[in-house]
Amino acid sequence: MFVTKALARLTMCAGLMALPSAISTAVYAQQTVTVGATDIGGTVVGAAGPEAGVWVIAETTDLPTKFARIVVTDDSGRYLVPDLPTASYSVWVRGYGLVDSAKLTAKPGQLLNHTAVPATNEAAAAHYYPAIYWYAMMKIPPASEFGGKSSIPEKLTQNDWLKQMKNIGCIGCHQLGQESTRTIPGAFGKFDSGEAAWMRRVQSGQSGEQMTNQLAGNFGGVPFGYLGDWTDRVAKGELPKAKPPRPQGVERNIVITSWEWSTPDKYLHDLISSDRRHPTVNAYGPLYGSPEYSTDNMPILDPKTNTVSVFKMPVADPEMPESLGPGHAGSVKPLEPSAYWGEGKLWDTRANNHNSMFDEKGRLWLSATVRGMDNPAFCKPGSDHPSAKAFPLEKSARQVAMLDPKTMKYSFINTCFATHHLQFGYDANDTLWLSGTGPVAGWVNTRMFDETGDAAKSQGWSPFVLDTNGNGKRDDYVEPNAPLDPAKDKRIVPGSGPYAVMPSPVDGSIWYTVGIFGGPPAFLRFDPATGLSEVFNVPAPAFGIRGGDIDKNGVVWASLSSGHLGSFDRRKCKAPLNGPNATGNHCPEGWAIYQYPGPGFEGIGENSAESSYYTWVDQHNTFGLGENIPMSTANLGDGFVALKDGKMVTIRIPYPLSFYAKGLDGRIDDPNAGWKGRGLWSTNGDRTPWLKEGGKGSRPRAVHIQFRPDPLAN
Repeated sequence: MFVTKALARLTMCAGLMALPSAISTAVYAQQTVTVGATDIGGTVVGAAGPEAGVWVIAETTDLPTKFARIVVTDDSGRYLVPDLPTASYSVWVRGYGLVDSAKLTAKPGQLLNHTAVPATNEAAAAHYYPAIYWYAMMKIPPASEFGGKSSIPEKLTQNDWLKQMKNIGCIGCHQLGQESTRTIPGAFGKFDSGEAAWMRRVQSGQSGEQMTNQLAGNFGGVPFGYLGDWTDRVAKGELPKAKPPRPQGVERNIVITSWEWSTPDKYLHDLISSDRRHPTVNAYGPLYGSPEYSTDNMPILDPKTNTVSVFKMPVADPEMPESLGPGHAGSVKPLEPSAYWGEGKLWDTRANNHNSMFDEKGRLWLSATVRGMDNPAFCKPGSDHPSAKAFPLEKSARQVAMLDPKTMKYSFINTCFATHHLQFGYDANDTLWLSGTGPVAGWVNTRMFDETGDAAKSQGWSPFVLDTNGNGKRDDYVEPNAPLDPAKDKRIVPGSGPYAVMPSPVDGSIWYTVGIFGGPPAFLRFDPATGLSEVFNVPAPAFGIRGGDIDKNGVVWASLSSGHLGSFDRRKCKAPLNGPNATGNHCPEGWAIYQYPGPGFEGIGENSAESSYYTWVDQHNTFGLGENIPMSTANLGDGFVALKDGKMVTIRIPYPLSFYAKGLDGRIDDPNAGWKGRGLWSTNGDRTPWLKEGGKGSRPRAVHIQFRPDPLAN
């Protein structure tokens, strides 16, 4: 169980101590809300009066899948949980400075008042803190220990270390800092040190080989000592120095609905609800999950009926090996047994669906594997394919597929380039642009594929070439390792390649985040009209980059490893955008950074320890904060943050604890229905969903986040 027996006893004692001194909720009867036939509402009162900014959680198992709806109390401690399906609900209060109240039973249409239970000590209160408050206790090696001055490998910088401990190492797949990761499972046995315990821990699971190679290989094993020191101090009773604030202002207007879906032993990378460009597509329709390495079974949630079904994604070659092992981020078998699943092999995928996107016709396009890694002949040297003539490709680990929900027909698009994230452009051909494409920009002309069914004819790719000779057109180029030639352009390989992909609604250019796992972190721009690229490196003091998106004005936004939301506006550049000096560091003035909320690591100056995986821009006001609002996953903050008028708005998912998303999108179900007709959609994206509250047996949850005009709107 996620909540320890000791904490349960502590909670019970706290409740018994608090009740005699609690102010009767009857005193606040005049402040109660009007409860409709489908609502549950009331007040939350503590010893000092109304409890503002605490969550009221209503959950039921009466529906086809476990369902919960969560709201926040207003200044007077009032709450209203609106529009509940007919069922019997357990309802309780959770808030900072409190421990969970007793679970009361209610049905829609009832008034239900609650007595808040204060935490009797700091440890009981800290149990409910978001992971970032615990993770910020991690010690960071000082700058004086880098550059060959300690056991840290000489080539590494402090920024390299921070990127690894932030959004590209273990923390890129797991929420570090929640109870299950700030403690060591007893099933692993006893160890002489926390360092040894962490050496054993990271070998569990089918990414154990990858985790071990990063920490023991690239980082010389040094992080094990820091991770072990952290969990050793937690085990001895050390607590976070900072305390989270309760939701304030518009943060209290949030309504969160969640559904369990998928299975307890599988994880989901993402979900999709609508077309990025046309957010009324698939209105009130099903949500489709992307299970990545875990399984071929795509979960489908129907939010109207609260039911979950499964579609098994096929592959074109049923004899192909599993999409695991060399060339992938998952191994065929775990290195060591799991503390939760023993020697069981949990991942068994071939389809390996990383992400999906809707088109305007309501069809689902997937970055998914359709065959083995070796490319067909039309991709390779000697092919007549125009792109292969210019730049042949030998292998791709993931391709493209399309599912038509009306017929459930699944089509294969055998791409020569690999795929990862995907987005539709704004052109007449409905071009689908992909990331994960390595040394090239890759695309699928979906209009041509619809007309011909010919995957080879419908795709293209191009290397990334900088106009270093400054003549405004693409010429012969020198290779990445060659010096500049004033008569030629220069091909670049953008570090670890394109990660996020962002077609511009302004000029048709395609933007990427690059340099995530290696090479200079940057935004990369590709112009399909000229075949030329531009690159803009992340400037100090910011560093590192991961997922990003573009707004309606062509400004690009991204999650930065330095604990910032970063933006880049090409229109602000003063230096030439081509020529021999336009190689990455020529437009620092185009950048702006905004620090994420939450505590930071000590000893490295002002910072946030937030590890944001992805940033998405709400171009169409699908949520209600306005158009063009950038939103980032707050992976250690149990939710998301949005930048509104220069200030961060926190959108927290307080139950189950340890919510960790890898993406989000928005949908407008009914533009005339006010706040009820729109909202954000996301899902748990942690690779180990059993590490969240509820423990083994709990399932990933899909979430719908809505923004009403005030905390009592219905």
